[in-house]
Amino acid sequence: MTQSKTVAVITPAFRAQDTLPTTVQSVLAQTHADWQHFIIADDGFDYAAFLEEQGLKDDRQVFMTSGGMGTGASRTRNVALEQLTVPYVAILDADDRLKVQKLELAVAALQSHAIVTTALDVMTMEFDHLRYVGDGPDKELTPGEHKWVSLSMDSMVVWDRTKTDARYDPTLSNMTDLELLLQLYGKAPLSMHLGTPLHDYIKRDGSMSNGKDVAAGMIASKTEILRRLEAGFYGLSAVDVAGAARFLRVSLAAEAAYSAALAEQPGLLFENHIEPMLKAARA
Repeated sequence: MTQSKTVAVITPAFRAQDTLPTTVQSVLAQTHADWQHFIIADDGFDYAAFLEEQGLKDDRQVFMTSGGMGTGASRTRNVALEQLTVPYVAILDADDRLKVQKLELAVAALQSHAIVTTALDVMTMEFDHLRYVGDGPDKELTPGEHKWVSLSMDSMVVWDRTKTDARYDPTLSNMTDLELLLQLYGKAPLSMHLGTPLHDYIKRDGSMSNGKDVAAGMIASKTEILRRLEAGFYGLSAVDVAGAARFLRVSLAAEAAYSAALAEQPGLLFENHIEPMLKAARA
């Protein structure tokens, strides 16, 4: 029996009225039309009526609620993940966009791999291009190799629930996408990375700086993921643990040095800050 190729696109929405229409338009424009778009309100807002007013309502959209107010993206995404019946899942935040072929190319790659990641087009909130992350040739990656190729932001993941599955950890304030990906790797130790930028990742103005709370949250989350890795929490091989842990140590050093680097070069992207440190660590 041929497996369904329906993709559940998961979008948590918290005060997303300004950005969600553009996000929804990117799903409606997909060349792979077999999708369900789960839009989960985390603010009590009626996004179904809102999108209908915008002329963007579609029968493939599924509207849900987190049952609370500002419970967080992890809990909100998990509400949908607990109720899915389709095989494939893609994550899309309410201020990001999919390139038109994202689902088509991801589904094709899912025929041979349980986990698919794609390069990112990192943009400002006005959709001005900043840089690419993870661009280059398509390649099969292990958990220990992944972050050395895609050095930040793992919200571009698509996976096959029939082969591996996971839930977001709401106890972490940051890095929940990486933590989810490591869970997925526990059951499927190889992924396919598509080097074409297929996901528009929006850098919010608040994330362009390294405020005290942001830095503290990043450091705490990365430290906890590193602890879990080395404690065998994800069930990865020793080689993969070593590769992922080495990345996290470089990333923690980059966090510690970022504030001073940002003071010297205002507007410095963390990706541009960490990239030469990763190259030096590889040498």
